Amino acid sequence: MHSFVGMPKTAIVTGASQGIGAGLVRAFLHRGYRVVANSRNITRSRAFETSEQLALIDGNIGEAATAAKIVALATSRFGSIDALVNNAGIYFSKQFTDYTADDLRSLVSVNVEGFLYVTQLAIKEMLAQGTGGSIVNITTTMVDHPIEGINSAVPMITKGGLQAATRSLALEYARRGIRVNAVAPGIVDTSMHNGSPKDFLETLQPMGRISDVKDIVEAVIYLTEAGQVTGEVLHVDGGSHVGRW
Repeated sequence: MHSFVGMPKTAIVTGASQGIGAGLVRAFLHRGYRVVANSRNITRSRAFETSEQLALIDGNIGEAATAAKIVALATSRFGSIDALVNNAGIYFSKQFTDYTADDLRSLVSVNVEGFLYVTQLAIKEMLAQGTGGSIVNITTTMVDHPIEGINSAVPMITKGGLQAATRSLALEYARRGIRVNAVAPGIVDTSMHNGSPKDFLETLQPMGRISDVKDIVEAVIYLTEAGQVTGEVLHVDGGSHVGRW
C-alpha cells in the first residue's frame, strides 16, 4: 500500500463497535495506523475511547451524509485515507418467499448503499492524494456456496453484488494504485449467531470449528498491506468453499 513517506497511514472501519469491526480497529491501532471507526452508536456503545490515533463517528452507514462525515473527519483530522474496510453489514435467513419488501430495503441500505457512498468518497480522496490505497469488503462464502437449509437468497443479492463490485473496481483502479479485495468468511463467532447452537454451527464448516474474529482480522490486514494483491476474494471459512462435505 502506498502512502506519504514517514506519515502514519489512516484506515476507516465501518461496523466498528463489536465483532470483526472492533477487532479490526484494535489491530490497525496496534500496527500504528490512525483509525476512523464508525457504527450507528459507537460513542454510546463505549467500545472505544477517542484518542490521538482514533476518531469515532456515529451514524447509519446506509445514509450518504454519514459517509460524507466519515471521510471529512479522516481527511481533516488525519490528513489522508489509505485504507477502507467495508465491514458493516446485516444478515438474516428466511425462506425466499417469506422475505418482504422492507427486508430487501434494509439489506440494500446497509450492505449496498453503505458500501457505495463511503467507497466512492474514499476512492475520490485516494485519487486526489495520488498515493494509492486499499479497500477490503466483507462478503460471505455463501455467495458462491449456499448451504442447504440456511436460506439466504435475498441477503446474497447484496453480498454477491459486493463480490462482483470488488472485482470490477480492482480492474478499474489498478493503474491508479488502488487495490480492492474481499474477505469471504464462513461462520464467525460473533453476536450475529447468538441464537444458534454452537454444535450445529460447527457442522457448517469442514474443519469443524467456528472461525474466530482474529481469523478474519488477520485476513483483512493481509489484504490491506499486500501490495500486489487486487481483485482477490479470500475465503476464511474452514474450507467451506472447496466443495461438499
